[in-house]
Amino acid sequence: MKTLFSDKNMIFNSIEFLLFFPIVTIIYFLFKHNNRWWWLLAASCVFYMVFKPEYLLILGFTIVVDYYAGIWIENAQGKQKRLYLIMSLVANIGVLAFFKYTNFAIFALAQANIAHFKLLDFILPIGLSFHTFQAMSYTIEVYRGNQKAERHFGIYALYVMFYPQLVAGPIERPQNVLHQFYERMTFDYARVTSGLKLMAWGLFKKVVIADRLALFADKVYNSPMEYEGIPIIVATFFFTFQIFCDFSGYSDIALGTAEVMGFKLMKNFDRPYFSKSISEFWRRWHISLSTWFRDYLYIPLGGNRVSKTRQNFNQFLVFAVSGLWHGANWNFIIWGALHGFYLIFARLTKKPREFFYKITGIERIPMLHKSIQSFITFLLVAFAWIFFRGNYLEQSQCWHLITHLFTNLPTWHEFLTYQYLSQNVFLGFTIVEFIIALCLIIFMEMIHYIQRDKSIRAIISSYSTPKRWIIYYAFMIAFFLLGVFDQPAQFIYFQF
Repeated sequence: MKTLFSDKNMIFNSIEFLLFFPIVTIIYFLFKHNNRWWWLLAASCVFYMVFKPEYLLILGFTIVVDYYAGIWIENAQGKQKRLYLIMSLVANIGVLAFFKYTNFAIFALAQANIAHFKLLDFILPIGLSFHTFQAMSYTIEVYRGNQKAERHFGIYALYVMFYPQLVAGPIERPQNVLHQFYERMTFDYARVTSGLKLMAWGLFKKVVIADRLALFADKVYNSPMEYEGIPIIVATFFFTFQIFCDFSGYSDIALGTAEVMGFKLMKNFDRPYFSKSISEFWRRWHISLSTWFRDYLYIPLGGNRVSKTRQNFNQFLVFAVSGLWHGANWNFIIWGALHGFYLIFARLTKKPREFFYKITGIERIPMLHKSIQSFITFLLVAFAWIFFRGNYLEQSQCWHLITHLFTNLPTWHEFLTYQYLSQNVFLGFTIVEFIIALCLIIFMEMIHYIQRDKSIRAIISSYSTPKRWIIYYAFMIAFFLLGVFDQPAQFIYFQF
């Protein structure tokens, strides 16, 4: 199955979107309130059709099924109500399974010598996992009585297809979004400029930080068998921040785009690399997905209300499924299962760790205690990213990366030579390019630290006009000087 997309993509960092967004937004505000829904729906259809027009039919099929399923669920009782929910879930999961997992299943059967079928040749519909899960949340919430069935077909279609978050989330809930399409949104200068600032910050994270870090990460991960030791560590470190800047950058642009028009989408990231545990990391990383699995899989399986053994199993299962959600590849499943193992191990070793911190006196120094916890959490997350980044690699290549992380390490004398640094730390790039990449990471984390109490947008807005414009001009200069503009790079999470 192909996982790359056509050259005709209206991604957020493209010239096409730079034209699409202001045209759609201006016309949106020019229309009367009653006509805005169909304009946004039409714009969302165009946005999606640019990627591959025929896949709009697949999206349309699930929209029709879930629209009527929601009404039938609301009007039904007992077993019939449950039957309509199952019908909706089967339709959504069936479409997702066919396009995303058919070839994976065929390949797995062939590997196990059970059966041999020809692989199907089609392109994975972009954002399929995201809008499928969003559609499923609607029928589940109607079934639970937390959301009234939407009678306006166009509004429901817009809920699924709203273009800012159509292809990579956040995965919204109907309670948060549906009512907003009925509200009268006015042009508010402060809100519009706030949304534009968030979009600009997201674009900066993608084009300047993520795409620059990708130069280093790709150097090793595109030819993994050629490297060992320090180069793998450096590439993994850069990828850890690349994937965050890439995905959170998309989310920022999505939230900012919606905010400009008056819509409020859920926050998807909250400084995840400041987390002091893996469980906290998942409360801060891809929040819309982690809460989706919590509410619709983990809690129905029993959540924390079951025995510790069953709770551990449920948690491990949820994370393994989460890995499978990300992609039809064993590497993704391993990545998810590894996070599940982290959580179970943390629970089992809680008392020994607390005892260690107590006898060493570390717990009496809160800053040191938190720093150690954050550092260990970061290392665990970064290690797991090796499997995620190696999604298209053979298992032997991933195994090579894992087993050669600490091989062929240099002596201090060797490490401090420029030739070694150039080849193994700078990965063939200049020292200036390497320092710029590091400084960008430090700069971003400084912004995150500043935002622990108040958003940077609010802080900048409180400055005087001259001071604000100095910051804006400095930002634009940095963007054009440091951005990677060779060609618009796809967002990593578009493949899901």
